[in-house]
Amino acid sequence: MKRLILILLTLISSEISAQSYQESIVKHREHYKNEFLESGSNSPLKKEDLAFLRFYEPDESFKVNCTFKKSDNVSPFKMMTSSGKKKEYYKYGVLSFQLQGQNVELNVYRSMDLMSIPKYKNYLFIPFKDATNGKDTYGGGRYLALETTDIQNDSVILDFNKAYNPYCAFSDGYSCPIPPKENHLVVLIEAGEKTFGKEH
Repeated sequence: MKRLILILLTLISSEISAQSYQESIVKHREHYKNEFLESGSNSPLKKEDLAFLRFYEPDESFKVNCTFKKSDNVSPFKMMTSSGKKKEYYKYGVLSFQLQGQNVELNVYRSMDLMSIPKYKNYLFIPFKDATNGKDTYGGGRYLALETTDIQNDSVILDFNKAYNPYCAFSDGYSCPIPPKENHLVVLIEAGEKTFGKEH
């Protein structure tokens, strides 16, 4: 009897945890949508466009624990953008983790421009491509963001459910960093933002 009660409690706890996680992603996406409205004239979307934003269903299996290794003695480099211009970044470190039974690595970058702005001084940029690009997701790749303070004891949680599209996925006229080849993944990242549901 005690064993049965323990099993039931574990199942209930797991279900509550899953519901709580889904709710957190829903809230994250509402905040993401509101940011477009708060960006003013720089925003690629108007209020009526938000209905065309599309996402995968929240999937906690795409929330992964990563080992972080900081890069030493690196020099800034020019990252290519969709407009043909280059923006200056430097490689901050490498994330290593397992996903879909495979060992995966992603480089983490810092923008030389944003580092001088107090609001973004801790901002870390993770542009990536995966096997969903050009099908379910934007062909130019997607982005993830962290802050230096998210990394504790060389470990950090990376949640692909929070992957988002560059502005170029919504409108022309923007200069969006193109994920370097080192961040092209062969796995399917069926999580996060999908292609925009409205042509531009």
